Amino acid sequence: MENSAPTDVAAASRTEAGAASRLLPVEFARQHQLLPLDHHEGILRIAAAAVPSPEMLEDLRLLTGLEIAFEIRPAAEVEEGLADSYQVTVERMIEDLDSAKTGGAEGKSLHDIEVAANEPTVINLVNVIISTALRERASDIHLLPFENAIELRYRVDGILQVKPPPPRGMHAALVSRIKIMAEMNIAERFLPQDGHIQIHHRGERVDVRVGTMPTIHGESVVMRLLARNNRLLEPEELGLDAVRARQLRSMVQKPHGLFLTTGPTGSGKTTTLYSVLQGIYSPEKKIITIEDPVEYELNGVAQIPVRPGRGFTFATGLRAILRQDPDVVMVGEIRDAETAEIAIRAALTGHQVFSTLHTNDAPGAVTRLIDMGIEPFLIASSLDGVLAQRLVRRICPACKTPVSVAESIRGKIERLDGRPLAGQFWTGAGCPECRGVGYRGRLGLFELLVVNGELRELILQRRSSAEIKAKVRGVMTTLFDDGLGKAGAGTTSLEEVVRVCAADAEE
Repeated sequence: MENSAPTDVAAASRTEAGAASRLLPVEFARQHQLLPLDHHEGILRIAAAAVPSPEMLEDLRLLTGLEIAFEIRPAAEVEEGLADSYQVTVERMIEDLDSAKTGGAEGKSLHDIEVAANEPTVINLVNVIISTALRERASDIHLLPFENAIELRYRVDGILQVKPPPPRGMHAALVSRIKIMAEMNIAERFLPQDGHIQIHHRGERVDVRVGTMPTIHGESVVMRLLARNNRLLEPEELGLDAVRARQLRSMVQKPHGLFLTTGPTGSGKTTTLYSVLQGIYSPEKKIITIEDPVEYELNGVAQIPVRPGRGFTFATGLRAILRQDPDVVMVGEIRDAETAEIAIRAALTGHQVFSTLHTNDAPGAVTRLIDMGIEPFLIASSLDGVLAQRLVRRICPACKTPVSVAESIRGKIERLDGRPLAGQFWTGAGCPECRGVGYRGRLGLFELLVVNGELRELILQRRSSAEIKAKVRGVMTTLFDDGLGKAGAGTTSLEEVVRVCAADAEE
């Protein structure tokens, strides 16, 4: 599907607003809540929440030297537009930087680099890189050094987007500044390091997890942005339909047993478990989690970070937790046989246990546990259910439009699904709301495996995940089926379903 023209229109709209904003001083615009829109043939078009007075019109004419045309817009829209038009962006800062003055930092001494890291230009640029990423709803910031350039990328809705990079000569100073903020060792440039920054952005507390990695051209930096004030979503808001949301709630309300979420890194497994814990919390239940790291703070829940460097792993932490008289335990991830066995035995001795696994689908969780060396009878006795999931981008509601399906996409889906593709499908044309991308936000695709008596027999017989999947095929909605349903409902696109689910469906 071709979206280049709408994207260009959205970009042009933002460019016009940016150019018009330069005609009106920022202090004056913000004080009087006046949003410059565009400038054509000696007329400056301005949006305001109320009709301006004649005196205000005369002030604007004298200030700008132009005739003024007003449009009445909602106050919230004007305020948001002001924030967007007058914000300092990475692009604007980089345009103003003279790379000749910032070059050569790589060959300087540690003291010189530390001095450079505390220069106002470097401090401001790091702050703007982070604040711009937050405005664009990025989950991660990537700073990668190459021989003659730096690459700056933001991960937005799961997709990396390339941004205008800082000058190559600023790399060492930028990395050192980030390390100083994260309380890391700026002298250590040849070993990986982890750190943490806490900031406030537009009234919200944001935790930034920082990781550095040495490469042949310098240190690569990744910053993960975690907004602490975000509201945890209900299962239906995550993307579960009403029927499976009820099944999930019924499953996790049991007094004991094991419930797993599965999927690749970044598929939202932990967010789903946080939602589950939020749903079952009550003062009568003691809930303890052990995580690596703790991503969000949950009210009323004791959360423990693992510290492998000090010998405090998931397995050792889980043993200690079980001596704290918990009712519910969440293990961030089952990575080894020891952790798996302790978690299963905890589920068999009266505890409610939640955890995650890295498998492609829900039936694969059973064979993964068996491959770890767990006896099938322990799995059959403890496992209540498995929720496999993926994340797809949500079509922007402001520019959602019907689309004809490309033959390549149609052929691939019909081959995987085994049925002709029918119905209306949608895409995002690109608009200022989604910054021309056509998508805004994400939602989950889910596959819920409910372990009943029939499935327990298959587990005891060490049947493969393919045999288990074949057994439940008629009653379990697969990830691919869920994706096609959401594409037909217009919440995501067929391209997203193919991108996220095609490889697993082929298997």
